[in-house]
Amino acid sequence: MTDPHAVIGIGMGAPEPAPTVTATKTVKVTTTVTAQPAADGGSDDAGSGGGADVYYGNCSEVRAAGAAPIHRGEPGYASHLDRDNDGVACDT
Repeated sequence: MTDPHAVIGIGMGAPEPAPTVTATKTVKVTTTVTAQPAADGGSDDAGSGGGADVYYGNCSEVRAAGAAPIHRGEPGYASHLDRDNDGVACDT
C-alpha cells in the first residue's frame, strides 16, 4: 500500500504565493494656531491675575498651542477655561 501522504503534490506544483504589495502615501500635516490678545486689553478672568497678553477662546486652542494646563496667574489663564474654578485651566 502506498503512503497517501507521499503522493500529495506529485504532478501538481505547489501554488505560487500571492505577491506582496506595499502601498505608502506621504502626507504633510500642518497645524495653525493663532493666539489673540484680549480685545479690551484687560484680563477676562475677573481680576484673578491671569496674563492678558495671550488669549485662548477655549481649551482646544490651549491644547493645540501646547499650553495646557494653565495655572492661575500664568499668561493665557482665564476663568472661562477653568470649569471647576480650582486655579488650573484646561486640566482635563
